[in-house]
Amino acid sequence: MEVLLNLNEGLEQIDTNKKTLDDVKSELELMLKDIFSEKHNLEFKVNHIKGRDGIYTIADYRRDFNNEYCEKVDVLMWGESDSLIPIQTWYILDSLHDSVKEETPKYVSFFSTCKMWDDTWKVLEHPDFTDKPFIEMDTENWWSLRYNMSQKEMDDINEKTTELDIRPTKQLKFNGCGLVISSDVIKSGANIPKSVFFVHEDTAFMNNCLTHFRNQLPQYIIKNILLVHNRKHYNKRKYVKGEDTVNPGDIGKARLVHNWYDKANKLSEFNAHNFFKQTKMYTWEDVYEIH
Repeated sequence: MEVLLNLNEGLEQIDTNKKTLDDVKSELELMLKDIFSEKHNLEFKVNHIKGRDGIYTIADYRRDFNNEYCEKVDVLMWGESDSLIPIQTWYILDSLHDSVKEETPKYVSFFSTCKMWDDTWKVLEHPDFTDKPFIEMDTENWWSLRYNMSQKEMDDINEKTTELDIRPTKQLKFNGCGLVISSDVIKSGANIPKSVFFVHEDTAFMNNCLTHFRNQLPQYIIKNILLVHNRKHYNKRKYVKGEDTVNPGDIGKARLVHNWYDKANKLSEFNAHNFFKQTKMYTWEDVYEIH
């Protein structure tokens, strides 16, 4: 297992009055040792990015991760620091790969998730969430997008499952948190385009797969095992310089204090949806208007 600790401050700087980069590094390594080595006897590697020329984002890392590890392992899985991974994950992924690798060696997979924005996400909803209402700003109800679920709450839901419900589809739908990719997908040439330089790399990868495989790439949805993505966790981004001027509970608005963020977000999203069209591909130079 590899964990990236991005220490590059090309976009955002740490507020050293609250934490230093060495503090963050030490705390992360202790936490990972406790979770993976001592509790689950798993090996992990911390990859540090520091002082690299230019800017290094999640899109860059996931592209590099795909390229490097598709030659080393059979199955790749993306994670994020605000996600909770089911304890059944490794068993399920091993079993799934062994079951499908002869017939469909190229595939993606995704665990079920919480109540999302609209009905296009319903295919990924865990059955316990499906009949619940969607309330945009709800932080109190366990099925809501903004609710911060604990590991125990997730485990309690997953422990009710006695038989896996795995549903195949070719109508791809996923986000980047917990995405599972067979290595043969990457070896075949599908990846995050270089034009996606900041965010929406999961959408770009999905669009690339749809185009590259002409809607024939299967996705296996593990319908009754929940993977949690605490997108709006109150402990996120606590040490970013300048963001304490905004309500600390509003992660989205906190990012907007950076004058580059909104433009970078929009241009990278445009690229994610248009890399296969005859349109200009934007870069960081366009964000900062360097020509």
